[in-house]
Amino acid sequence: MLEALFLGLVQGLTEFIPVSSSAHLRIVGEFLPSAKDPGAAFTAISQIGTELAVLIYFRKDIASILKAWFKRDGSAEARLGTLIIIGTLPIAILGYLGQSYITNNFRSLWIVATTLIVFGLLLGVADKVGRNEKNLANLNARDGIAYGFAQALALVPGVSRSGATIALGRLLGYKREAALRYSFLLALPAVFGSGFYELKSAISDSSVNAYSMPETLAATVVAFLVGYSVIAWLMKFISTKTFTPFVIYRVALGSALLVALSTGVLSAQ
Repeated sequence: MLEALFLGLVQGLTEFIPVSSSAHLRIVGEFLPSAKDPGAAFTAISQIGTELAVLIYFRKDIASILKAWFKRDGSAEARLGTLIIIGTLPIAILGYLGQSYITNNFRSLWIVATTLIVFGLLLGVADKVGRNEKNLANLNARDGIAYGFAQALALVPGVSRSGATIALGRLLGYKREAALRYSFLLALPAVFGSGFYELKSAISDSSVNAYSMPETLAATVVAFLVGYSVIAWLMKFISTKTFTPFVIYRVALGSALLVALSTGVLSAQ
């Protein structure tokens, strides 16, 4: 239970900043007393907690989008709702088709270390060259679909859902706050879908989850509480700062992980 609670804390701290929560759960698991990978199921279920935090924090935005979408009034909010649905399709399809790879092959620490560094550098370049021109009202179908494929990259631990979508948004010319806000909103259907799917599987077959159901649910609650605080902090932080600190952290963590793997301190699998 203590391990699960600690992993819930890690999930809440890292889900929204562009450093990859799935990578951190994978790495931290190696240093816990049980020294085990929490697994894709535990990660997906605990993410329900952090997405509940998004649901509450952005409740006014979400209510406005849903109201406009059902009215089909042609507003920017209605279009945003449609683009969130379209943008969810790539990760839903690829996640379903590649489930075995996500659960097994993609969880090698070599892959995690590489993606932390590569996509960290991509985020840094995108943030530097990106123009602060567009708000979410400017989001069109082309950008919405591109956002969807960027989010699908996060199926690989180490990429970071928010990091991939924010990097794309910056390259497309969206302001930092707009890119971050859309990253949060776009993640809702995908994360809730995968989380409840894994939750159903874990209830019917306990062997698919590294921790028991009470432990996993406790971690999910912790992730929710911590995640809400992180959202509030990050929205204020990014209004005046760049993503550079996260880029430096990603490269440093990925490099340290490569050293640990090369010297045998950690095992890749």
